[in-house]
Amino acid sequence: MIGKIAWKNTWFKPLNTFLSVVLLTASVSIISILMLLQKQFEEKFSASMDNIDLVLGAKGSPLQLVLSSVYQIDAPPGNIPYPEAELWMKNPMVESAVPLAYGDNYLGYKIVGTNDNYLSHFDLNIAEGIPFTKDFEVIVGAEIAANIGLKIGSTFFGTHGDSEEGEVHDHHAYTVVGILAPSGKVADQLILTNIASVWHMHDHSSHEEAETIHQEGEEKHLHEGKEITAVLLKLKNNMAKITWQRLVPQNTEMQAASPILEINRLFSLFGVGITAVKYLAFGIMLISGISIFVALYNTLKERKYEFALLRIGGASKLQLLWLVLFESIILCVSGFVFGIIFGRVGLYFLSVSAHQEFKMAFDPFEFLWKEEGLLFLATILVGVFAAVIPAWKAYSLNISKTLSDA
Repeated sequence: MIGKIAWKNTWFKPLNTFLSVVLLTASVSIISILMLLQKQFEEKFSASMDNIDLVLGAKGSPLQLVLSSVYQIDAPPGNIPYPEAELWMKNPMVESAVPLAYGDNYLGYKIVGTNDNYLSHFDLNIAEGIPFTKDFEVIVGAEIAANIGLKIGSTFFGTHGDSEEGEVHDHHAYTVVGILAPSGKVADQLILTNIASVWHMHDHSSHEEAETIHQEGEEKHLHEGKEITAVLLKLKNNMAKITWQRLVPQNTEMQAASPILEINRLFSLFGVGITAVKYLAFGIMLISGISIFVALYNTLKERKYEFALLRIGGASKLQLLWLVLFESIILCVSGFVFGIIFGRVGLYFLSVSAHQEFKMAFDPFEFLWKEEGLLFLATILVGVFAAVIPAWKAYSLNISKTLSDA
């Protein structure tokens, strides 16, 4: 009975109700999006950073080097000589080294030259086909295969640079020999081949000539004058992780950037922005609470006679108190539900945009039960505090005075 009356009274002044619900919806949806973004953003970045202690690359912004080499979402600061990088890759302190060479794409997806270490380093599995063994053979990420329909045996031409509208390298076609199993890592969005393929694609040298040189054992001459983009390094001890960041730039034209250090800096900047927007969202929630309070307080004056009749009809003081509280809670629950729904819709469109721009997608259907449970509790508390004074006024209503004034 109380619930039915509360629901009808909620729409006693629909404009006030609409305003209160809209404000709550806006605040909850913003907070919900930010919580999901922060969690998934950090998870995706942390997962792709596994087993990488340092990134060897051209001097410039260390964050740019890490983003371009580890996450493939920025342009690299430049290239480095392969023979010079190879000296550091073969250092006794190195446990694992993954060279990277790129500069081309296919339909916006990066073509990355690397070696067999890439798969083992990131614990990647091949769902179909085999690893590349020859030049211009490629393994494609699971999302690429699903999105553009590449299959085993498919062939395509690469496009120079990061843009789909660049110059097409039609003198060599890539052939798909393997498709990676979904991993949730950057590799899902990459096309992997050997480094020699990237070199041959850009110097237009003969594939047969390169094979002859390799067969004659002149590997040193084959690498002379060649460049790569970066090297992902896993080192054997912590001392090397610290000292190499100083030694490499002092003795070479390269730098050694720490992904953990750079991403933590990025997270701190990202966190400051998220915190600021969260404060704004909680401010909107506070305003919505004030709006609910004003709406209940004002309508209470107009409904005194109605409350007095309810008392005469057998309703207790406590029931009137719960009636006002329940009206406020209905508004808050409605705002929370709509906020969660619109938050997911907003994250979906944000994910589509991020996927097109950075090949990074977010899951709008993930639920953070603990965080969103606390958000629900906060929303209900806003409603309770907003209704305390109006509810008490209803509880302490003087029936005889109200009816005589009417």
